Amino acid sequence: MIARILKISGLALAFILAAGISSYLTLTLIIKSEDTVIVPDLIGKDVVYALEFLTDLELNTKVKGSEFSDNFPKNHVTFQDPASGMEIKKGRDVRIIISKGPKRISMPNLVSLSVQQARLILEENGVCQAELSQTYNDSTQKDHIIAQAPSTGSMITRDSCVNLLISLGSRPRAYKMPDLNGLSLDEAMLSLENANFMIGEIKSSFDKNKPRNIILNQEPLPGYRVIAGSTVHLVINRTSLKKGQSKLYAQKSGGLFRYRIRNGFLKRRIRVKLNSAGITNDLFDEFVKPGAEIWLLIPAGNYATLFLYEDDKLVKTETYNAW
Repeated sequence: MIARILKISGLALAFILAAGISSYLTLTLIIKSEDTVIVPDLIGKDVVYALEFLTDLELNTKVKGSEFSDNFPKNHVTFQDPASGMEIKKGRDVRIIISKGPKRISMPNLVSLSVQQARLILEENGVCQAELSQTYNDSTQKDHIIAQAPSTGSMITRDSCVNLLISLGSRPRAYKMPDLNGLSLDEAMLSLENANFMIGEIKSSFDKNKPRNIILNQEPLPGYRVIAGSTVHLVINRTSLKKGQSKLYAQKSGGLFRYRIRNGFLKRRIRVKLNSAGITNDLFDEFVKPGAEIWLLIPAGNYATLFLYEDDKLVKTETYNAW
């Protein structure tokens, strides 16, 4: 009887022990399955895709570096550690190496591109900019590429450099400097405007043997080779001040400038510029209806000259002095 009881007790104890071991193994497996993941295959995958995939698996991405590769495009994974298929715990690191693309590439075509566009393409391909040369070119827009070396299609390494020839645009037209001596200021201004020259400093000198307010001298001198847009400085014949005299002949001191627009039907663009000490400032630039008047305050200055244009045509010139 006692032996029977012992036998039953042993069987019960064995059953309880087996149940406990089974429960423990089952719980351990569940916990283990929740804390571990299988490392995915990242080789050949885009780095952004790899980062998002590992993040979803609660794994950390560690970029060990980058390397040139003929087998994988730029910004794709070339190596991973741990390898795919391994079981690791969540929160562990997965180390990857990223491709920089092939070591040798075909030289991109930069001709006709702007300098800014060319630089972006060179940076994208890991190619550096070497020397920049500039020249005038009628067929290539200013600040755009005329030629490159190495030439388009040449096989180069990504760490090589390229020389660029940049366009300065069309060569400025050259002129023979006209002779302005003896002209009135209005005539000289009109001649300079028609030849696309800039009006520079207007100085005064006095020669009693020559008519007042004509051009006595100019810079550049007559006959010199000059290009369009050059600045021309003038010396005008002005009378000297006498005792008690407050202004020069044909000059005005600073004050109000008044101008009435001709009658008509269409508005005219009126531009007024003031040149003083070689510096030209815009005083007025608007479309004005016919018959209207404009009034401008002219500051007193050393031999300032006012130019008024109607629809880009010089129609009036006045000079002012400091007294």
